[in-house]
Amino acid sequence: MPRRRPHPDGDLTIVIPLYNEAQALPYFVPNLIKVCRSKGWTVIFVDDGSRDETARLLTDFGKHPLVHVVRHKLNKGYGAAIKSGVSAAVTPYVLTMDGDGQHRLSDVAAIHELARKSDADLVIGSRNQAPHANWYRELGKWLIRMFTRFLVPLPIRDLNSGLKIYRTELVKRYLHLCPDSMAFSDVITLLFLNQRHLVLEYPIEVQPRVAGSSSISTQTAFETVIEVLNLVMLVNPLRIFLPLAFVCVLAGLLWGIPIMLLGRGVSVGSMLAIVLGALFFFLGLIASQLSHIRLSLARSGGTGTKQEAGS
Repeated sequence: MPRRRPHPDGDLTIVIPLYNEAQALPYFVPNLIKVCRSKGWTVIFVDDGSRDETARLLTDFGKHPLVHVVRHKLNKGYGAAIKSGVSAAVTPYVLTMDGDGQHRLSDVAAIHELARKSDADLVIGSRNQAPHANWYRELGKWLIRMFTRFLVPLPIRDLNSGLKIYRTELVKRYLHLCPDSMAFSDVITLLFLNQRHLVLEYPIEVQPRVAGSSSISTQTAFETVIEVLNLVMLVNPLRIFLPLAFVCVLAGLLWGIPIMLLGRGVSVGSMLAIVLGALFFFLGLIASQLSHIRLSLARSGGTGTKQEAGS
């Protein structure tokens, strides 16, 4: 589908990933299109292989000149839908929001204004915990935040908020490093932080879902942990290998020294632990060098250009 030219006065594209959101669309899309028409913003709906009436409803909404619809024949995942929408954006800023009607348009306008005034590269709509929040999900989010903070310095409070505004040129550069799953939100934020881009937060209020239910599950949390590990291996592998090396060497010394003091020679087990620690250390150095090379390509846009060309 050819890309539409943005409104001459609009500098923002709103990307909304959708999967089986037919019940929610009639409640918030008409007002969204009305606001976008007044501000000259572009909207890209990405139908990620929905099996309900989402595609039919988008056919009607897509008739507006500022609305663009991208369709996946099969469900590829939240991250894949975001990637398709962002790749089609041609405005200086691109904003992602959920398709369940939970985000307020007043917050969209506020973080857009903050991004422009502060010259920020990423602004995150930071949610306050709602009274109706599920304790099980909140506990999972807290555990993921603690795990992530252990691996990556994290000054951001709401890592996986669905409401974010990016500088389009930058986010396109990192799309090929992000997963197709729900972990996209966490990974893209960590990439911006790791690459020392200006990342800000803006407090927002989240409304109850208009209809339907969330697809986030325990499996989603597990996938997020795996993707965070993959990201740390990409951007800062020594954060993983150095603690492993230290623990192995320390364990080897604590095990071997008492045996030596008793005059029983060198313990094979302690030597094995020390050698394993040395291996972890040198593997970390090699992985760190490979990480610098790959990230240099990402900054230059070399790999990112190939990705965009294939989108």
